[in-house]
This record gives sequence, structure tokens and C-alpha cells, in this order.
Amino acid sequence: MSNILIIKHGSLGDIIQANGAMKDIKKFYPNRKVFLLTTQPYSLFMSECPYLDGVLIDKRLPRWNLFYLKNLKNTLAKYHFSKVFDLQNSGRTKFYKRFIINKDTEWSSTETALEPGQKKNDFDKEPVLERMELQLKKSGIETEFTKNIDLSWATENISHLVKQYTNREYILLFPFCSPKLKNKKWPHYKELIQRLKQDFKNKYSVFLAPGPNEVEEAIKLNAKVILEKNQSVNIKTLVSLIHGAKLIIANDTGPAHIASHLDKKGLVLFGSHTTAKKVSIENFNFKAISVKNLKDLNVETVISEARSKLN
Repeated sequence: MSNILIIKHGSLGDIIQANGAMKDIKKFYPNRKVFLLTTQPYSLFMSECPYLDGVLIDKRLPRWNLFYLKNLKNTLAKYHFSKVFDLQNSGRTKFYKRFIINKDTEWSSTETALEPGQKKNDFDKEPVLERMELQLKKSGIETEFTKNIDLSWATENISHLVKQYTNREYILLFPFCSPKLKNKKWPHYKELIQRLKQDFKNKYSVFLAPGPNEVEEAIKLNAKVILEKNQSVNIKTLVSLIHGAKLIIANDTGPAHIASHLDKKGLVLFGSHTTAKKVSIENFNFKAISVKNLKDLNVETVISEARSKLN
């Protein structure tokens, strides 16, 4: 029997946003095995996803590494994929289509979703979940979950962990971003934390849940830093922490997308790097504050919006 391959390398936010599409693909192919090709940081997390039958790891080594490419090609060939859903839509996956995947394999990508005469650059300006939905519909898949992402599978009981840090409800902040994307980073979280402590000291604790390379930065911000065995929590625990929070405040990063698709009350802070509409992050409870320059977004504005969310 032929199998189905989904390609989604990352980042965390992208992996989260592709969950609905994965569920729709599996629903459409109930009698086929559906595999995900992704990168190491997300492999363990996605191996627990009920819409997948397996996860394959792509190390994404340089394309001049012919030994690696040959091994990747041989590995994928063993699964006899009849169709590939390229949800990454990158230069690398376009290269894979030409040189790594069997030429007889049917391929779904952004380019296969284009209308006659439509340019990819124009298509890419549309909201990400709408693009994903159009891509699947072009393959004949009715989309029920692509824009209605269900992350219930990714939560677990973490009361034992939370009780180590507080016996109250908590506000969870994500003041971090990729070092390559510093324009996404609001610079006033330390002051915000002080204000939240002052305003809600008898009601809410203020937590940070840093990634592996963010712990040192988190400690300097004077909030409670959630760790497990002195290490950053894994993705499933992170999702569960977000699920249990009373309020989320974050930069435009993966945890913000998790909060949005868990329908949590929260705020995501945007500069001019992109728009909340394009990344499909807003809903009734989770709202964006958008400014031209994040440096100019003052703490009072964020506090005011936080209060309105908590009332």
C-alpha cells in the first residue's frame, strides 16, 4: 500500500499551525499511513500526534552533502510515497521534489494551489491558514480542521509541576524570540513583570517558560522561571503550561501560536515585521497589539489590555 508524506520542518509556530492540515489529510486518507518529515527538535513531540503514523527526521544538511542526500532519498524510497504534501514550501523542498522524491509521486505545494495567472508572491501575501486550506482543497481534500486546529492531544496533567512554583493562578509571558529575528522582540518585559507583580500580587503568579537557549535571559527578568530537572520544559509540557495559564503575553513566536489555537486569553505584540492577519494568529480571546516600532509600545498600553482580558 502506498503511503502519504507531509513535509514541515519548523519552526515551532509553523508545526503547530500545520496540525489542522495534518488532521484533514489523515481524515481524507484513513486507510493510508501518513508520515511527517520534520527536524529533530519537533520529532519527539510530533511522534505523539494521533494524526500521524510515523515521523521521519531530516537533518537539513547542506545540499552539497551528496552522501546525506543519497541516504535521505533511499530512506524515503522505502516508504513508497504516492503523494507528498509540501507544507514547508521552501527552496529546499522544491529541491527535494526535483532530486530526492520519486518523479512519479504526486506533489501538493503552494505552486499547485495557484490559480491560472496567479503569482506565488501574491499568493504568499494571504493569511497562512487560508493558503494551507487552499492548497489542500486543490488536492480534493475537504478541510474541516485546517483553520480550526485541535491541540487537545498535546496537553497533559502538569499540576505536579505547577505546584512546585505556585498555589495560585498564573500569567505566562514569552519575552523571547530567535536571535535572527530581534525585530520581533518587545524590549520592556522587565518593567511589565514588575507592574504585573504590583497590580496582581495577591491573585496571579507571573511565570516564564524559556526555551533551551533562553534560560539565562529569563533569569535576569525577575519572574519565576519554570524548569523541569533544571532544563527547559519539553514541547508537550509547554503546551500544557499555556493551556493552564490565565493570561498569555508574548512576542510573535511559537508559544503565541499555541496560545491562539488553544483559544487562550492573551496578547501578542507585533512590530512592522509582519501582520497578525498574515500569520493567522488572532481570534476572539487572543488579540494582537500592533505598532510600527515595538520600542514605542509602552508598558501602560500592555497593562491596560491585560487588565481588560482578566476582567
